[in-house]
Amino acid sequence: HTLPDQSQQRVNTGLRVSTAADDPSSYAIANRMKGDRAGYESVQIALGLGDATVNTAIKAGEAISDLLIEVKAKCVQANQAGLDQDSRVALNNDFTSLLVQIDRIVASASFNGKNLIDAPSTSMTVLSTVEGSSITVSAVPLSAAALQYGVPNCDLLSSANAVIALSVTNSAIVLASSRLAALGSAAKSLRLQNEFVSKNIDILREGIGNIVDADLPKESATIQSLQIKQQLGTQALAIANSRPQSLLGLFGG
Repeated sequence: HTLPDQSQQRVNTGLRVSTAADDPSSYAIANRMKGDRAGYESVQIALGLGDATVNTAIKAGEAISDLLIEVKAKCVQANQAGLDQDSRVALNNDFTSLLVQIDRIVASASFNGKNLIDAPSTSMTVLSTVEGSSITVSAVPLSAAALQYGVPNCDLLSSANAVIALSVTNSAIVLASSRLAALGSAAKSLRLQNEFVSKNIDILREGIGNIVDADLPKESATIQSLQIKQQLGTQALAIANSRPQSLLGLFGG
């Protein structure tokens, strides 16, 4: 390209190096960096999906923890020796309804085809580096059965059974809290790794830009300078051509 054509192309494309012919070594380096960036972007997508899956499970687990508090309240109310049977039946219906609601929440905690709190759940492996390393997130079942509500006589139909239900519920609250903490730890690991990957992507993007992007103010100034020179040249030529005519006019009188 001539200098004006080259500058105009750079202004039009925004690139100093758009083909290998422009600068072979810079083009090769930038292409390698683009490959690295594409790899990090793939990891970023995997980490994002993993983080969303874990956070879906966490939100569901938090809702289940809230329900377990309500379950405990029902168990405490039923743990009265003098309570009439109608009241026990009503409390037991509420108790059963809350457990059903827990299972509904568990069933709805799926994201991208993965449910970390439903049994039989399996662990989730999330790609975390361009080299192929991964972060493993363990499944933490939180269904009523997983929280041991399937043990015999776990209901509120008698004072003795209410004692069993209360014991199961106290254990369930501790277990749910522990499993939520594990999910929270996994979410933090995924988030920190995602932040690291994002920084690498930004660094590579900036590096590629430094190599291939055109200096638009400089190129625009070059074009303007060439245009001014061309205009001055045209004006000088016009002046030079007009002088012989002026002289002829003097002698023609």
